[in-house]
Amino acid sequence: MPKLPTAHYETPPELVEAAYEALRIAVETGKVKRGTNETTKAVERGIAKLVYIAENVEPIEIVLHLPLLCKDRGIPYVVVPDKKALGNYAGLEVAAASVCIVEPGSAEKMVEDIAAKVKILMEGSG
Repeated sequence: MPKLPTAHYETPPELVEAAYEALRIAVETGKVKRGTNETTKAVERGIAKLVYIAENVEPIEIVLHLPLLCKDRGIPYVVVPDKKALGNYAGLEVAAASVCIVEPGSAEKMVEDIAAKVKILMEGSG
């Protein structure tokens, strides 16, 4: 069972590492939205390509809506273990509960590969 109660699958560690690398590249060459409000708006507008959600957010209710919203909009998401690491990869000096890639830049192929793997995981989870 995923640690984030509304997540539809558990993100494997190797997928988390690939997603972090894609985020690092997207920060340098593309466009990234940081924070739960910006991420939620990007998902609602259908412009998010890949959403990252930290599972160690307190209170967890801050991000509970994101997996459901992403599934509803057909946007892939990965659940990562640590909000501080997520913030660092997103180019912040503080923790981030969630971020999303809007324009992948040089990470486009990586984001497509991650999205395909997420789709398989979500289909396998029922």
